[in-house]
Parts: sequence; C-alpha cells; structure tokens
Amino acid sequence: MLAFHNDYHAGAHPRVLDALVRTNGQAQNGYGEDEYCSSARNKIRQAICDSSADIFFLAGGTQTNQIVIDTMLQPWQGVISADTGHISVHEAGAIEYSGHKVLTIPSAQGLMNPSDIRNYVADFYRDPNHEHMVFPGMVYLSYPSEYGTLYSPEQLRTIRAVCDEFDMRLFIDGARLAYALGSEDEHMSLAEIAQIADAFYIGGTKAGALLGEAVVFPRGSAPAHFGTQIKQHGALLAQGRVLGVQFDALFTDNLYENIGKEANRLAQRLVQVMRKHGFEQYMDSPTNQQFFVMNEEQFTRLKACATVSLWEPPHDGRYIVRLVTSWDTTEEMINELDTALK
Repeated sequence: MLAFHNDYHAGAHPRVLDALVRTNGQAQNGYGEDEYCSSARNKIRQAICDSSADIFFLAGGTQTNQIVIDTMLQPWQGVISADTGHISVHEAGAIEYSGHKVLTIPSAQGLMNPSDIRNYVADFYRDPNHEHMVFPGMVYLSYPSEYGTLYSPEQLRTIRAVCDEFDMRLFIDGARLAYALGSEDEHMSLAEIAQIADAFYIGGTKAGALLGEAVVFPRGSAPAHFGTQIKQHGALLAQGRVLGVQFDALFTDNLYENIGKEANRLAQRLVQVMRKHGFEQYMDSPTNQQFFVMNEEQFTRLKACATVSLWEPPHDGRYIVRLVTSWDTTEEMINELDTALK
C-alpha cells in the first residue's frame, strides 16, 4: 500500500538516523544538558537571528501545546483558537485538562480572520459581566493550518497587533513549520516568526525526526522556571540527547527547510494525479497536506491502493479525504498511484 495518510508514518530521515547512530555510544549529560542540545540551540538561534532566545526540546506536539499554554497563561485566562485548531479538535481536551478554556473563533479553510479575533476580544471587554468570564490571554494558531493553508505575513502582523492591543500572548504551533518554510507561496521566515511570536515551536516529529519539538521563546522570554515546569508536567526527557542530536542534524545544511520544499513539490504532483483521475480538490494548499472531495466509489477505489485519512465524517455521500506527503515520499510513489488509479 502507498502511504499518504500522515507525515510521521515512517521513522527518521536517513541523515537524522545516521546522526543518532554515530553519536549513540558517547556519554552525555541528561535532561537536555548535553553537547548536541547545546549545538542545536545555537544553530536555531542563528536561524532565527536571536542569540538570546530560550530553547527547550520536548517529545511531542500535544505536550508542547499544553505546557506552553499552561505556563504562559494566568489561571483565569483562556486561549483563542480557530474552531478547526489542533488544540480545539485533536488533543483530547489537553488544554482544558490543564485548567484553561479553548475559546474558538470560526475559521475559513483553517484560518482565522484577524478582524474576527479583534471583535471577539473587544466584545468580551465591552461585556459588563466580563469579570465573571474566562479572559482571553493568548492567541494560538498553527502555521500551516490544519488544512495546510498559510496565513499571509500581513495577517500574522495584524494578529500580532491585536495581541498587543489587548495584552495577549501569540503562540504559533509549528508542528509542520518545515512545510511553511518550504512553500513557494509568500510566507514568513524563521527570523520573522521569531520577531512576532511570544512563543513558537519547530516541529520535528512531522518533518523527519523520530520524535521531538523545539520550543522557542524569542528574546529570552521563557516563563520563569520553565524547565522545572516541564518536569512537573512529566515531560522532561532524561535522554534529552535524543532530541538534541535530531535537531542538530535537521539544522545542518538547511535539511529542515529542504525536507519541506521537496514534500511540497511532491504534494503538487499528487494534486495533478488526483485531478487527472477525477478527484476534486477541496481547497488549494501550498504545503504537504492536500484535501479532496469524493464519493463513496472513489473513496473505495483510492483506499484499495493507498492509505489515506478520512478527514471529515461522510455527509450526503460526500467524503473529505486528506493525502499527505513527507520526507519519505518519492516520485515513484506518485507514479505508482497514477498507475493504480487507472
């Protein structure tokens, strides 16, 4: 079966795996205090043009979202998210479990309108009863979105301005950041993201690593005792070197961005093949996630040759299906899909 169901179905990129093997026998300190974590931090600081940034390595995206949001918010605050946002839909209530409500905003193609965010917060403060309500303390967004779409630089700067106006933090989920950086569409660079975000993370799990996310607090702005709070959440990895080695490899010779570029290129080839065989594209996406509308017969035919994700429950015989490319996707796989669908 051809694997297009997600971008973490395979193990590590060969260069990442080679780095893990080469360094395996070397004795190192634990808990992220090893030489590889130090090297990876320095490379990330160079990439974001911020020598003072605080950088921490965590194992997975959900724990990263929960810990960052929990440590940056006050107990009476919640976090604004698109109604399709990962923390709202696919994290099993992890944010609410930590005591913070997810405040959802309607989205279009996975993206919030900056005006809707501002109106939501302005209406909150106009309400004479707002002291009895959950205060919006942060805006959370994914870049790319859950539908592979990208906020424009202008939209992101406008959201930053809204956050400044109402004293809110801006947190960018970069689980698939490699595919935003590798997009041919207009997008922000790592350095520009670091300029506008109060916190963001560089996703490794979905971009060539076995596991791992690099949390960045620009300008040395990490919450007090953030490392201690990671441990309180049960998320401090003793074998922190495993994360450091991988990010050190990903940020050597531009590997991270190149993984995104190649997966995006193959995603567009995938779109061409799917359209050729009568599958309707659900929306335009410049990154590695592609969505298609199909009927039951088409869905059955596709599943016979490829593993894919049913993204939305079937409605009136209409299926929304996601296909994803990743570091291990090849031209041969796309050609095989083309042949199998004939």
